[in-house]
Amino acid sequence: MASSEPQAKRRRRSSAEVADRILEAAADEFERYGYAGATTAAIARRADVTEAQIFRLHASKQDLFRAAIFTPLNRHFAAFQARSSTASGEGRDLARAYIGELLDFMAGHSRMFLSLVVAHAYSPEATGGIDALDGLQDYFGKGEAMSRARIEGDPPIAPELMVRVSFAAVLANLMFRDWLFPPGLASDAEIRDAIAAFVIQGIEANGPV
Repeated sequence: MASSEPQAKRRRRSSAEVADRILEAAADEFERYGYAGATTAAIARRADVTEAQIFRLHASKQDLFRAAIFTPLNRHFAAFQARSSTASGEGRDLARAYIGELLDFMAGHSRMFLSLVVAHAYSPEATGGIDALDGLQDYFGKGEAMSRARIEGDPPIAPELMVRVSFAAVLANLMFRDWLFPPGLASDAEIRDAIAAFVIQGIEANGPV
């Protein structure tokens, strides 16, 4: 016997809402399964849309990855740079504060970083090159300029290498934290202090901070 209860109509979603749902679902899939493991079919199911709707907004899976991971991470990095450029202080105290902020920023976006790194390693066509991250390149450029400003003559280590190695040290310690620091080895504060001290000592190979 048919129910006499009226069927609830599904609310029509706006184009903007559909676009947001697709990007949110794509970011989650890419972060969970990497570029190669994520599929547009799974993203469509997660977003409760059709694959046709995805491809009306994004020409390819590669374009979707860049929109869901690459572009937001670049925007976040640019915002971090803008905030950190106003930090006050000098010497080691300023360096420690900056490294702490960098750790917090990376921790807050660790899944995006990991997704980008894995995609670049196994599906480089998806990222178009890490050098396309303008925010990251700006970070490297400012670090190199600061390094050159405090050095007289030719430094033992090229500043453009130093800033990248230092960044890699911070990123690796965060991304492989569970492997490197088993429970009970050290507190969070001790780990952060050790990372900052290591990076600062490395930078001081080119002279005092």
